[in-house]
Amino acid sequence: MKTTRIAIAFAAMVSLAACVTDAGEKQTLGTLIGAGLGGLAGSQIGSGTGQLAAIGAGVLLGGLLGSEVGKSLDQADKLYAERNAQGSLENAPTGQSSSWVNPDSGHSGSFTPTQTYTTAEGQPCREYRSTVTIDGQTEDVYGTACREPDGSWRFVN
Repeated sequence: MKTTRIAIAFAAMVSLAACVTDAGEKQTLGTLIGAGLGGLAGSQIGSGTGQLAAIGAGVLLGGLLGSEVGKSLDQADKLYAERNAQGSLENAPTGQSSSWVNPDSGHSGSFTPTQTYTTAEGQPCREYRSTVTIDGQTEDVYGTACREPDGSWRFVN
């Protein structure tokens, strides 16, 4: 009976998670799912006040872990975009676009260096155009990035 309740609760929480599209909602839902699963796990331990303490600890720990999982889902998009941008700045000829897609979220984007120059101080810089598409909405971003002494590219605006 306890196993059935856990399976039903888990299925319900996973179904709710599939409906979330907003970044803040992912972290909030991750917290709620984690807290729920932690509370369920805690309810399977001990009896009486020991069981109540286990439920409380399960809710707290599950909530913390779930929050981090929800937040990391949003960071996956940022990681795909950042890797694409750094690779394009380093290797793509001016005018050549490269793109990225997060297969988990379906979000995507592109990065195109539009001009390359060297500052008076000898620092290589590149102007760029970047697009990001989330839930069918595309946003354009224009800016400049310059190479740091360690070889990484720093976005200056």
